[in-house]
Amino acid sequence: MRKFIETLVNEIGRVLLGKDEKIKLALACLLADGHLLIEDLPGMGKTTLSHALAKVLGLTYNRVQFTSDMLPADILGLSIFDPQQQKFTFHKGAIFTQVLLADEINRTTPKTQSALLESMEERQVTNEGTTYELPQPFFVIATQNPMSQMGTYPLPESQLDRFLMRISLGYPDAETEKLLFKGGDPRDQLAQLRVCLTPDKIPEIKRAISAVKVSDSLVDYVQRLVHYTRTSDDIVVGLSPRGAMALIKATKTWAFMHERAYVVPEDVQYLFSAVVSHRIIAKGNAAHQIGQDLLVKKILSSVPVVNN
Repeated sequence: MRKFIETLVNEIGRVLLGKDEKIKLALACLLADGHLLIEDLPGMGKTTLSHALAKVLGLTYNRVQFTSDMLPADILGLSIFDPQQQKFTFHKGAIFTQVLLADEINRTTPKTQSALLESMEERQVTNEGTTYELPQPFFVIATQNPMSQMGTYPLPESQLDRFLMRISLGYPDAETEKLLFKGGDPRDQLAQLRVCLTPDKIPEIKRAISAVKVSDSLVDYVQRLVHYTRTSDDIVVGLSPRGAMALIKATKTWAFMHERAYVVPEDVQYLFSAVVSHRIIAKGNAAHQIGQDLLVKKILSSVPVVNN
């Protein structure tokens, strides 16, 4: 499996240079049956990552550019009256795909943002009392501009909680950026990427992930981390049971990707920031003095792996 994951990462890495660890996190998020939030400045490769991921996994792909005037029906679809049949017919929207890129999701209004809630949680769309199943697998990659930029609407906590992970791609290092300048736009090579996996294999992989063992001692460690987030003076909203379950699901996937049949504490520590940072809210002064990333590091350093 590790060799296969490396093949996938290398193939996507042809168009997203120098971001192998971020690619692995995106793969883990998909295989864990979650959704991914990428928060970064424009032009960092967010769209390239999502398109390349769909391509190498052989999945259908749609991209929706979110704007302030977008309506829920623009994403989900709407019923249009057919004069010949004298009835309304539902026309499916862009969400009926296996990989959906919700580009700049925080540039649209909360009403439109909330239209994704049912789809992300239940993998279905309900229109006028009729439920339509979404294709499987269904994976949302949402991109978000930093809140300091103009024209953004903060995602509510209920929406953030639907994302298994939040990552940031960041600027490339100097050597990678030099390769980018010399090689031209990597997106021009998207069509040349190989399909490395057929969609029918993904359920098989997910079943194997579900068999990964989580020991009682590791569950105890996760519980101590969760308890700390709920009792710390620096945190006003701690990790919910759903957030803790998401952390365990992600670690099982990470262990599987590294050819282990069991989860180790290092899996929890590596994924903790990506899974937890967008689910906890620091208190006012702590939010400014510590920062979210440093707060996560403080949690990990404060909670012992083994309970003395």
